[in-house]
Amino acid sequence: MKERLRKLLPILGPFLGLAFVLALFTAIGPEGFLSSYNFRTVATQTVIVGLGALGMTYVIISGGIDLSVGSVIALASVITALVLDAGHDALTACVAGVGTGLACGLVNGLLITQLGIVPFIVTLGMLGIARGLAKYLADEQKVDAPTSWITDLMTKAPEPAWLFFAPGVWLLFALAAVLALVLRSTVFGTHTFAVGSNEATAELCGVRVTRVKVAIYALCGACAGLAGVMQFGRLTVGDPTTAMGKELDIIAAVVIGGGSLAGGEGRILGSLVGAFLMSYLANGCNLIGAPTFIQEILIGCIIIAAVALDRLRHAAR
Repeated sequence: MKERLRKLLPILGPFLGLAFVLALFTAIGPEGFLSSYNFRTVATQTVIVGLGALGMTYVIISGGIDLSVGSVIALASVITALVLDAGHDALTACVAGVGTGLACGLVNGLLITQLGIVPFIVTLGMLGIARGLAKYLADEQKVDAPTSWITDLMTKAPEPAWLFFAPGVWLLFALAAVLALVLRSTVFGTHTFAVGSNEATAELCGVRVTRVKVAIYALCGACAGLAGVMQFGRLTVGDPTTAMGKELDIIAAVVIGGGSLAGGEGRILGSLVGAFLMSYLANGCNLIGAPTFIQEILIGCIIIAAVALDRLRHAAR
């Protein structure tokens, strides 16, 4: 029985946490907290963190960390706006935004694998580089761009109305389904778990650890780039100061979702539920008028609690 509970806890934990947050703010918040309109609002707000969490899930399963995702989101939003402002079409702007994130992820992966620098230091450096580039390219101000269908991706009132959610939300769900399938049913997914569980053993078993790590960080960067495109669609401008601290929300979503910072564990569905939990927490605090610092304190406490539970679970095992 105890063994079964230990196996079920990482799966049910995120859902129990989300249920607790919903119950708490239903009790102390306004009547409209569980309304369909607020649900659509929260789902739209979840897109940015959710997309970042999809890529971060692979990174954390592999035993790594990426602190640069918030800055990469800002840089991708600026690049998207600049490409549109230069007269190019929206599809080209989206490709440029995602490609920017992909390039940042590739640089992270290559520096980590080729120079042997720990991921914390490399991605901390990229955090500053990407944010600085975003400010330089934007001339330290917001970048306005012509209207396009990119802004429709994050609208709370989609057309046609039967979509219910913004197109960006459906894109998040579709990408989550694909990446979950890749993680659980492909060789790349198996190698991701193997690298995070024991890198030396994985290499002895024939896993090309360097190639897998580079691909994982490139994937994380591409997801952050796509999140930057969605952030542009939400704000309708390229903002070099956006997504500051967003990397903490993204990492928290993955850890809440069952990802272990020790590597070798994580679930796409859990990370997605963790992202919704973070969004509902912020939404509930806003609705009851709680100051921003309360949200920051709660997020910090949640991260510590999730990591502590993970360590206790490993110790018991």
